[in-house]
Amino acid sequence: MKTINFTFLILVIFLIGGENLFAQQEKGIIGYDNWLNPWTEFRPNKVEYGKPTQILSGDISNDTKLYKRDIYLLLGDVFVTDSTTLTIEPGTVIIGDFKTKGSLTISKGSKIIAKGLSTDPIIFTSSREVKKSGDWGGIFILGDAHTNKFDDDVTLNYGLLPSAAKNISYGGDNLYDNSGVFSYVRIEYAGKRTKNYGYFNGLTLAGVGQETTIDNVMVSYCEGNSFNVLGGNVILDKLVSFRSSINDFEFNYGTQCSITNSLAIKTPYVSGAESSKCINILAYDFKEKADMSKSQTAVIANNLTLVNISNDLEYDIKVGLVNEAIYIGVDTSFSIDKSVISGFSPAVILDEKIKLNEINLEKINFTSTYLNNCNGNIFRNGYTNNEDLENWYGNRSFNNVYSKGPDSETFIDSKNGRRPDFRLRINKIMASNND
Repeated sequence: MKTINFTFLILVIFLIGGENLFAQQEKGIIGYDNWLNPWTEFRPNKVEYGKPTQILSGDISNDTKLYKRDIYLLLGDVFVTDSTTLTIEPGTVIIGDFKTKGSLTISKGSKIIAKGLSTDPIIFTSSREVKKSGDWGGIFILGDAHTNKFDDDVTLNYGLLPSAAKNISYGGDNLYDNSGVFSYVRIEYAGKRTKNYGYFNGLTLAGVGQETTIDNVMVSYCEGNSFNVLGGNVILDKLVSFRSSINDFEFNYGTQCSITNSLAIKTPYVSGAESSKCINILAYDFKEKADMSKSQTAVIANNLTLVNISNDLEYDIKVGLVNEAIYIGVDTSFSIDKSVISGFSPAVILDEKIKLNEINLEKINFTSTYLNNCNGNIFRNGYTNNEDLENWYGNRSFNNVYSKGPDSETFIDSKNGRRPDFRLRINKIMASNND
């Protein structure tokens, strides 16, 4: 009698009915192959990118293409203006100047076509030999989609120095705004700190519409938020935030956003103890400045993996180095499905102003999500007794799973420093090719 190789059998099942198989059983980031390979880099301090050969400064007001053969230096605040398109060839390296805290802004009406390849990503990184978080500014893409501000035309408030105020304005009424393509891109060591305006972010999407393509983007070692979404109606896919000092994904000002198949990796030894979260969802900074007649922030998340890596999680929680993975502000909507939240204290916190009634609970959904090694699951800020919330989301109808497994048993290969694999193990059976 012949012995059937079980791994091979799983592979055959995948090939004849693959998409349905994975849609039914996988939580967290998904894919038959580890889509982090080969374009991501988890040791950017080990990579030598070379010296700049070209300088980018001031306004780019004519269609321009950047080529892989050159290395570009962002000198000061650089703006793509006047309905111009900036095209960046796969494999191109752009270096943010440390001394002038270089930044790149794609002004409203202009476009960026940064379409890297899995084998040849586009890189934005620091000019310093010994690179650190906050070495340079970051990237701003400004679109013409809605916000919940009273004025349709809003101005960025980061201390940027444009040649005209219109170059830092965003927002409008164009749901289908197309600000270009940003795909297979790495952003490293961004997030400069300013005296009056706080931290820059790795990638800021302000008023960006749904015709803009944002996928396969990795932000590493950012001193601010890795991804900051201000208004707009944007679709995000395959994003990676690695060791951000503040939040991995922040949503504000009435954004209507879907985010799928994305990864956030935190560590207590890099993240800020007081304010660092994987996902921070707000409707506004100040309610009196928001038009409550407009749509407020609503985020739909599917197949996310949010993980806190710690050598001694129990101790780090005890001394206050670990925060919640997700913070949900008042007047927002949030749903998350088929995701993994591992190693936080607790998994989720709801703003204390959110009243626990049918209307609000219908706007906040956690379904088919795997909560692992969390010191508490879903709490309300400032409340010591969260039994009602825990019981509500622990109901079988939500299909959430609770576990206390180590990372080595939870993920396929989380300890691989160069090429980690944070896909979830399912009963320790993985579909894979035989060697």
